[in-house]
Amino acid sequence: MRKEINPMATTNDKIKNMETDKKPSALSHGVEAPIYNSNGKKAGSVTLPENIFGVAWNEALIHQVVTAMQANARTPVAHAKTRGEVSGGGKKPWRQKGTGRSRHGSSRSPIWKGGGVTHGPRNDKNYAQAIPKKMRAKALFIALSRKVADGQVIFVDKLGLETPKTALAKKTLANLSTVAGFEKLALKGARKNTALVAVPAPSDATTKSFANIAAVTSEAVRNLNPVDVLQHKFLIIEDPEAAIAVLGTRAAQKRTAKKTA
Repeated sequence: MRKEINPMATTNDKIKNMETDKKPSALSHGVEAPIYNSNGKKAGSVTLPENIFGVAWNEALIHQVVTAMQANARTPVAHAKTRGEVSGGGKKPWRQKGTGRSRHGSSRSPIWKGGGVTHGPRNDKNYAQAIPKKMRAKALFIALSRKVADGQVIFVDKLGLETPKTALAKKTLANLSTVAGFEKLALKGARKNTALVAVPAPSDATTKSFANIAAVTSEAVRNLNPVDVLQHKFLIIEDPEAAIAVLGTRAAQKRTAKKTA
């Protein structure tokens, strides 16, 4: 039995809590998933492609890609001044010889109080790591496959947000919380990382409607990545056919890269 993912934990903690088995999920041969409307009622079904939602779990790949993405998003802030950057210290504290004390050339030496720092953090350090497109795409499909296998993905035909309105967004989430297994979408007591809403095409209405809900994040399907998928408890995908078409282009690019390699 797979362990439940804690949405409040860090992404790396979630990866460690998952099983490391290499067996394919139940979607290896493709299954049909239900589609719901904005009222939480079943409105149809969609066939999930195996190469996107039926990929076997690969902990090593997920860890490598997630770690690299977090490193790329890192903004170095901590900065310690060296002895050359600390103000003062231009005068020699005392003459070289004859005082009986150690010789010193500057009061801003690292061994002096108020002096520079040796080997301290620097804001010019580069933490960036390269991530091949094929690895990034496969990591995303692995994360999506695990979410579907764990029953944490809900497909919605249309969210029904024509104009920016937080109340409508909350009402839609409340309606979807009536679906079995998605009760926490009601957002009672939730603070963050409860749901990720993926839309096939970005719109101001959807973005602004969910902007004031701290527990929910909206993102375009083309911008989905394993870090966002694993950080959130649930994944809501609007217009699954269009979303799968967008994800299919990334799968096609992955296959093309594999053939040319």
